[in-house]
Amino acid sequence: MIGKLKGLVDSYGDDWVIIDVGGVGYHVQCSGHTLSGLPSPGEGLMLAIETYVREDQIRLFGFATDAERDWFRILLTVQGVGTRVALAILSTLRPSELMNAVALQDKAQVSRAPGVGPKVAQRIVSELKDKVPSMGAMDPSLAVVQGSLESAAATPVADAVSALVNLGYQQTHAGAAVARAMKSLGDDAPAETLIRDALKELAR
Repeated sequence: MIGKLKGLVDSYGDDWVIIDVGGVGYHVQCSGHTLSGLPSPGEGLMLAIETYVREDQIRLFGFATDAERDWFRILLTVQGVGTRVALAILSTLRPSELMNAVALQDKAQVSRAPGVGPKVAQRIVSELKDKVPSMGAMDPSLAVVQGSLESAAATPVADAVSALVNLGYQQTHAGAAVARAMKSLGDDAPAETLIRDALKELAR
């Protein structure tokens, strides 16, 4: 299996790049975020590769970081998510944004990706929820926000996130902003203070 390719950019299109490695051109499909960071043809690059093998085909998927490749792999474990949908999600959300969306169960954020309907988005955030810790270190404050949102009891954190969502912010952005506000204010800050500081974070 190919796990990494290092070579020169030969050419690229809307969702692929051909990498020249010692005179051999490898056709690699990539996410939009990876493609946007590619150098010009003739310049060097290195991509983390996921080799996708089926009876009738072998396809290569390339990613700028190992984290993005890991998320591609884990997305494919969700029923109804194939390579096209996984790439669409990673073209819309960066790994950190996807981790926050799953942690905060924000299916609306995931459904922003082309081809991802509400049912698939709900399945993604539900099935991957327990796998988020293994995908990287979660911000402790974000973990507190996640716990507050999952609790049936009303808490200042949950109230703050709810208020920001009612103001039109995405739940993922609202939760992340409240988490950042908690770092300076502490876990026991009142909702009004959290909202005020979170709005400052969102305005940056």
